[in-house]
Amino acid sequence: MKYILFLPVVFCLFLSSCASSSATQATLTAIAHTATAAAWTRTFTTTPTKTSTSTHTPTPSITNTPTITETPTITPTFTITLTPTFDFPDVEVVVDMASCRYGPHKAYLYHYTLYRGDKGVVWGRSPYNEWLYVKMDNLGGPCWVHPSLLKITGDVKTVLPQRIRLPGPSVLYNPPRWVEADRYGTKVIVYWEEVWMTEDDDRGYFLDVWVCQGGKLVWTPVALPNQYTNEYTFTDEPGCAQPSGGKLYLVEKHGYSLPVDIPWPPFEWPTATSEPSPTP
Repeated sequence: MKYILFLPVVFCLFLSSCASSSATQATLTAIAHTATAAAWTRTFTTTPTKTSTSTHTPTPSITNTPTITETPTITPTFTITLTPTFDFPDVEVVVDMASCRYGPHKAYLYHYTLYRGDKGVVWGRSPYNEWLYVKMDNLGGPCWVHPSLLKITGDVKTVLPQRIRLPGPSVLYNPPRWVEADRYGTKVIVYWEEVWMTEDDDRGYFLDVWVCQGGKLVWTPVALPNQYTNEYTFTDEPGCAQPSGGKLYLVEKHGYSLPVDIPWPPFEWPTATSEPSPTP
């Protein structure tokens, strides 16, 4: 199409060269310029642009999860070994009434009353004599009783010796402030300060003493009946490897005071007053 528009222009130029009139030539030149400009004016043609309307949705990739194969755990089977439990000796009271005390001797305070047919077990024994530390089924705590009052089933030697546990110390009364002891040969007299107590509380004094007799130390606990009895005489012989001695307690109905050591006098052999006469 560009070539078709160009031909008239060439033709007119050819004619202009033939014309002699300057006016005519000027007119033709203007027309030629106008035609050339029109021929060369660029016409833009709109080219449609393709617009994509589809939305791309990514397809999730499938991740393969490894299959876990569990290895079975072997659970060990335990064999239960039964440990035999200790069988405490059994006891039954065989007298109409008996006292069970705070210590393994009748000199100790009363704790419980036992009656014929009461049953229990032996928890321990005294390291000093044959008394037993028993727990009766119908009582709240253990106490000490002489075996002659009981029917015993089992071996009491299988139980351990028990420590004596005295109730106290008393919060109402203090022990005597002083204790003395004098020796006269094999006799030792112990005496102490008298401590006032109410008649209802008064249970006297308790002496926990070891003395030498027959070449052996002998445990000799003594209970004195009231606050006014504040002296006691022991027999203490020579011949023991260990020294004699002991402690003194004030006793009231609720328990014992703190102990006071007795200053025990050692044994001294008598000395000769004169030298023997020479043999003639």
